[in-house]
Amino acid sequence: MDASVIARGLRKSYGTRVAVDGLDLVVRRGECFGFLGPNGAGKTTTMRMLACLSSRDAGDLSVLGMDPDHNARALKARLGVVPQEINLDLELTVLENMLVYARYFGIRRVDAIPRSRALLEFVELETRENDTVDHLSGGMQRRLQIARALVNDPDMILLDEPTTGLDPQARHLVWERLRALRTAGTSVVITTHYMDEAERLCDRLVVIDHGRVIREGSPQALVEAEVGRAAIEVRISPTDAGRVAAALGGRHVITGESLVVFGDDAVHLARTAEAAGVPPDDITTRRTTLEDLFISATGHALREDRER
Repeated sequence: MDASVIARGLRKSYGTRVAVDGLDLVVRRGECFGFLGPNGAGKTTTMRMLACLSSRDAGDLSVLGMDPDHNARALKARLGVVPQEINLDLELTVLENMLVYARYFGIRRVDAIPRSRALLEFVELETRENDTVDHLSGGMQRRLQIARALVNDPDMILLDEPTTGLDPQARHLVWERLRALRTAGTSVVITTHYMDEAERLCDRLVVIDHGRVIREGSPQALVEAEVGRAAIEVRISPTDAGRVAAALGGRHVITGESLVVFGDDAVHLARTAEAAGVPPDDITTRRTTLEDLFISATGHALREDRER
């Protein structure tokens, strides 16, 4: 198998806190691969090890056929990295940001200018090349970061929470650019806690919690295998939830005054709930999502802990 990343038993701790705990994964060349999980699950720490920004404590790691701990210089030349935080030079123009970054890779100015302009067109910023970065919106700054990360024509691009804080329109534009990269053959690795982002972008993903992989596969296959194709949400008192869940059978989650039951036939589930005494107005049917998978697999919703 042609793989961009192979990790076996990957571990990383910060003092007494274990951030990555024996992680195994394979990223295939040319796919969009996602790390899905709550803040604090270990996604960013894993990305830092892939990007040669943090050494591992234990385990084996190969990125583009190289060990990040021993071949960092050569590996960085073949990677594009977009961190969570905006790390652009705010007082420089859009084009100047591109050209300064190109110098880090030894790209001559005569080559860097047309390459930078082509990338700005790719992220739809070609009309803003002479604007200073501090005059760009958050979505434009994120797109500029992506363009800048591509200036060295990388074999793989790593994006840590690429659309956090963006409005819906900006998120969709970033998604379009990432799909185009994958179509062109670039390996794309993202971390996200947005379920819809993972579903729309990722060919495969791993669900991480407490530094461990708890599920792995394609989004649709994972959801259908874990919770089926359909779900009903029942508004119900906690005292009645257990009784109705037993009548419905199958996998379910009780959160507050809501009972969610999973299966393959939403109509059958709804009728069974009505037969158990639940008013029709208290029943909502829908398709299952990655959020259902995550809650079913971990027993809790997304945390808002500080990522590490």
